[in-house]
Amino acid sequence: MLGEDIHDDKVKKLEKISNDIRQDLIKALVNAGSGHSAGPLGMADVFTALYFHVLKHDPKKPKMKNRDRLVVSCGHINPVIYSALANAGYFSRARFRKTLRKLGTLFQGHPHNLLTPGIENSSGPLGQGLSQAIGMALAAKMNGERHQVFCIMSDGEQQEGQVWEAAMFAGKRKLDNLTAIMDRNNIQIDGFTEDVMPLEPLRKKYEAFNWHVIDIDGHNIRQIVEACNEAYSIYEKPVLILAHTVPGKGVEYMEFDYRWHGNPPGKGSTERSPEKEKQGAEALKELRTLGGKIKSEHE
Repeated sequence: MLGEDIHDDKVKKLEKISNDIRQDLIKALVNAGSGHSAGPLGMADVFTALYFHVLKHDPKKPKMKNRDRLVVSCGHINPVIYSALANAGYFSRARFRKTLRKLGTLFQGHPHNLLTPGIENSSGPLGQGLSQAIGMALAAKMNGERHQVFCIMSDGEQQEGQVWEAAMFAGKRKLDNLTAIMDRNNIQIDGFTEDVMPLEPLRKKYEAFNWHVIDIDGHNIRQIVEACNEAYSIYEKPVLILAHTVPGKGVEYMEFDYRWHGNPPGKGSTERSPEKEKQGAEALKELRTLGGKIKSEHE
């Protein structure tokens, strides 16, 4: 829960859960034959920290009134959303792995909040999630409710004008119950963000809009938790956590390669990887031991 410190044993446990989340989403992508790889792999540690330490939530009561809200603006990273929810107990991991992106299932290509347990907002068009989260945070303030609202954003969607209108509003209304977490992985579907449409200096831009900004390593579980705790203590300002991540984290042939933004194993570039029919197996081989560093035990 927010405000709780995290000890070394818990960090190790969460790192293993994150590894399993990555494995599950790769299996689901291979079965689906379509979907996004780079962003989901890069955000697995953030989603693990949120669902297994930070958020107040209950898989058995997805709509409990005092739950914290997690709005995901960049809905294309849905494999990691579904995988985290499955590992947290909202539905079975096997069901997710087998039916991602299948017509009529819980796991559509973009999340649907009226269909899938644990999903707070339907998403797809980029740039809208921050506005949705602000609406929830403002409503909570007006109703005297004390839950927190989190919003996951991509860095590429910072090129949308609606994001900055929302950021200005949140700063003006001093929404200190709102924490945005940006996946700063520096890529988007057409290339690197700073080549397509430069975003920097992001920190100074948000600070100019009256936000409190925290920079972290988005793969360091302790830093993620400590940043969320710091955000909880900030008064009369919304908070942005800039989570610096590696796209494709954990699969060497995908890391830092924007071409894996929207491709699953078996459909992507072979420049740094095995032939396409072996890409899924190679990814899982790496993830099962994180390059030989750990053994997965969370089943």
